[in-house]
Amino acid sequence: MSTIEEMTKRKHKVAIMNAVHDLPVLVARDLGFFKDEGLDIEFVTTPGMAQVTTSHTVKFDSVFDRPLDSAYNEGGIDQYRMCEWGIMKRAVEANCEGRRGRKIVALGASMSQFAIVTSRDSNIYAPEMLKNKDIAVTPNNGSHFTTLKMMEGFLAQEHVKTINAGTMVKRLEALKQGKVAAVSLMEPWISVAQKQGLRILIESHSTRSEAASEELDGPTLAAMFRAQARAVEVLEKDPTPFIHYFVAETGGLLEAKDFQTWRLLHAPAQPYTRERFDDEYNWTVKWNMTVPGATYENTVDNRAWT
Repeated sequence: MSTIEEMTKRKHKVAIMNAVHDLPVLVARDLGFFKDEGLDIEFVTTPGMAQVTTSHTVKFDSVFDRPLDSAYNEGGIDQYRMCEWGIMKRAVEANCEGRRGRKIVALGASMSQFAIVTSRDSNIYAPEMLKNKDIAVTPNNGSHFTTLKMMEGFLAQEHVKTINAGTMVKRLEALKQGKVAAVSLMEPWISVAQKQGLRILIESHSTRSEAASEELDGPTLAAMFRAQARAVEVLEKDPTPFIHYFVAETGGLLEAKDFQTWRLLHAPAQPYTRERFDDEYNWTVKWNMTVPGATYENTVDNRAWT
């Protein structure tokens, strides 16, 4: 057996969290695309902010204490994906703190949709009307970063205010109770908000990044990304057979007919370029979301394409 065959046949542990981020992985698993590539993968489910059953609280200052991060640090998973800036923060700060290393190994397959939502009876009708008002997000995760990206086109940095109000369902409760002015949501919770008659102020797709430990070599990652690319082809033709993953996350608050499939956007994973690193890393540092001093060379490894 060749070295490449040995690497691809080892059992690797891959994280699955929120469907909006991981749908190509779920589809590739369900349809046997990973097995077609000769991969033996253990899929490890970790709690995410989109799941109505999630009960853990989020710590602002210590992302490494969150369930997915703890599992990775302890060797329970080898590969995962989340918002581009969240991966950036973790890859950079793991090196600084001497934690288990990880590199950005690709720009991911899911362009997850996020929206800033307020109540129907609110006197807020446009993003700039949120000046100095609390927007509920998950600190240092996709809803946080994407909210800042959306809002900085309307308000100066010092006037954008975010706060932690828990999971998607908890922040919707906080909105209805008047505890926050607006909330940042991702699917399926944008669809839930629409069904409940809430007001969507602005929305945007948000890129994912893929992170991996050194145990996954280039050929293994390339095989994983080929499997995901096949799943993307399936999803772009018709995502409806897989909507049940989103419906399940709401715990009965949404039916399949109410889910807005037009918000789903996927593309094959691609190399993470130096230009993109420079732009996104500098933006993350500007917002004080990670530490300065990182380089493309010590943060990114496009070994799936070399």
